[in-house]
Amino acid sequence: MHPFLLAIAFLLLPTREMIAQDTIAPGVYQRAIGFLPERTQDRLVNTFVRPNWFPDSTGLWFIDRSGEEKRYLSVSLPPGQPQPLFDRERLAESLEEALGEDFDPTDLPLENLRYRGDSRLSFTVGSESFLFDAESNELGRDEAPESAPNAVSFSPDSSWVAYAENHNLYLRKPDSTERRPLTTDGTKAYAYASWYGWDDIIEGENGPRPEHFGVEWSPDGEWLLANRVDLRSANKMYLLDWSVDSLFRPRLLSYYRGSPGDTGMVYLEPEFFNVRTGERVTTGLPRGTHINAVDVRWSETPGKVYLQWQPRGFKSVGLYTLDLSTGRLDTLYAESSPTNIDNFSVELAESSDRLFFLSEKSGWRQLYGLELTTGRENRLTRGDFYVNEIVRVDEAAATVYFLASGREPGHNPYHQQLYRVDFDGSDLQLLTPENANHRISFSPDGNYLVDNYSTVSTPTRTVVRDAAGGEVLTQLAVAEASGLGDWTPPEAFTALAADGQTEIYGAIWKPTDFDSTRRYPVIDASYTGPHTYVFPTDYGAGLSLQSFAELGFLVVRIDGRGSPGRSKAFHDYSYKNLGGNLGDHVAAIRQLGERHTWVDTSRVGIFGHSAGGYDAGHAVLAYPDFYKVAVASSADHDHRMEKAWWPEMYMGWPVDSAYHLQSNITMAGNLRGKLLITHGGIDENVNPSATFKLAEALIRADKRFDMLILPSQRHGYTGKAGRYFTKLRWNYFVEHLLGREPRWDITWPED
Repeated sequence: MHPFLLAIAFLLLPTREMIAQDTIAPGVYQRAIGFLPERTQDRLVNTFVRPNWFPDSTGLWFIDRSGEEKRYLSVSLPPGQPQPLFDRERLAESLEEALGEDFDPTDLPLENLRYRGDSRLSFTVGSESFLFDAESNELGRDEAPESAPNAVSFSPDSSWVAYAENHNLYLRKPDSTERRPLTTDGTKAYAYASWYGWDDIIEGENGPRPEHFGVEWSPDGEWLLANRVDLRSANKMYLLDWSVDSLFRPRLLSYYRGSPGDTGMVYLEPEFFNVRTGERVTTGLPRGTHINAVDVRWSETPGKVYLQWQPRGFKSVGLYTLDLSTGRLDTLYAESSPTNIDNFSVELAESSDRLFFLSEKSGWRQLYGLELTTGRENRLTRGDFYVNEIVRVDEAAATVYFLASGREPGHNPYHQQLYRVDFDGSDLQLLTPENANHRISFSPDGNYLVDNYSTVSTPTRTVVRDAAGGEVLTQLAVAEASGLGDWTPPEAFTALAADGQTEIYGAIWKPTDFDSTRRYPVIDASYTGPHTYVFPTDYGAGLSLQSFAELGFLVVRIDGRGSPGRSKAFHDYSYKNLGGNLGDHVAAIRQLGERHTWVDTSRVGIFGHSAGGYDAGHAVLAYPDFYKVAVASSADHDHRMEKAWWPEMYMGWPVDSAYHLQSNITMAGNLRGKLLITHGGIDENVNPSATFKLAEALIRADKRFDMLILPSQRHGYTGKAGRYFTKLRWNYFVEHLLGREPRWDITWPED
């Protein structure tokens, strides 16, 4: 080679310094680690202050973490100012004497703290239980009260003991061994007084299901409710556990779980037994599976129960009364929908001859009342807003307290506020006027409430209010982020959905060293539900994605059409169309790029877990020109392989072609970007089978992809496996979306 050309070639070779410039600096990773949830719990404090009400409603206690200290405070009702719940220095000294170790008065490790009345407190430190008198400062050992074993249940007056033996239900007197069988035909696969556990893991092909015993007594002790669990035709799902170090063959694990459309399901049959006569009464309703079991509530009237039931497909719901003395079943209320009925909620107010329920039948989730004796229905709320929850029914004042979103003009539709309304629908009052999201807890007597209110960008204020009118009586705490340095909360934004008309909401996280002259790639942190929304409503949610942003990304969370909390039509967009929500994400991110020069829409990635993992996989398959990189963890890539409840609610039942069209597996040939699929090897929530099946489809389509199986992990990744996945996911985006050389030599501070 000519010497001149050799010199040119040498100059073009990458130097050590040039390579270093393309590698993420260790300090960047350390900043990201510093914003993981376990690193910020002591640096972002009082984002939610949990009130612990005294049982007699004379006061409450709470923990205040402001000023880098942990203070136990109390407030008397009617509210005064917060005062120390106890002398923490004296308690620290007493604990040092009792346990022979040092305790920091500003950070006492008290667990299971309970107010026992008369200034007495009980708590545990490690495995030791204590009683402490806050007035005399005397510390003593606490003997935990003996509790009945889980395998027996005492009647309300303790005159009978119910238990199961050989899959049958028995009664006996507490002081006698003489027993009385209520059933005699129970079998292992058709057992009485049992229940179904979603995580009932069975070892080996013919291993036993974990034993369960459960009954419910009527308030007067005359009747006993016991579910009969029918496993005779139930299908199983299987797992292989390769993670046991001492075993050189995998353990075969299984569990009973129905998939969409299965006829082989676990069935739950509620039966009622008269304690005196042994008479047996069934509900008269079709028996429910483990995804649509009959819900039972005891009436205040002896011998009467209320039942709620939805058939598979969830397109209808019924409320019933059952007279146990006659076996008569009467319909109180019925409702149907061409799509589904989701989040139907009921509160009884029998003393007022009423029940209250939440329904979307008007097009918005609203509050209704129903007179029990006449069946007459009245609607308590009207408008284009969403009632989230019935919080309290005050029968003495004939008032219902409820949380609702989107009623006040100019307020974010995901921020909930507290209202009250009379039983007849009159005198509706807003009790929490601040433009924020309000989280409410009532005192036992209903006269006071604690309100934690904030937005994703405004710190939480925790106050005590008068329940009748909402007046703020005293402030308990304010959130502090002083330990987070230059951190600024994410910014909420609005955009138009893909239809160009519907307003949708999201939030965007930026790095703490954000530079508006740069262009940043975007990561979509997705979970389209559709049983929940992801817009961050509270100040505490503002840190949830900051660790990703620190690596040099913009991170967004978006609620497109199909998620709940808005109108029924908005929610129904996802019905049989679970992947359709992502089109709104694409539209919103493009609009962000049009508004801000620092948003680089040519480099967009996505990640998600579980249903969000389906989103991530679906995004690079359905929108391959837009999403370039995806990490899909523990995903339900094909809803036909999922647990039956979730798909049958949102994809319909019976199973039809919509399942095929929405499957990531059937779209595997569309992959053009970078895709990492991961799963826990013993995940009994979302079985790994769909991830393996997607891998097979990608191989058949000759597509390059990456895959990680974490053998010891269930649905969530914990411990060292969790850290491993965190590093891998970070680096996947660093390399393939940011275009930088990732590092693996990342150390957590305690390593």
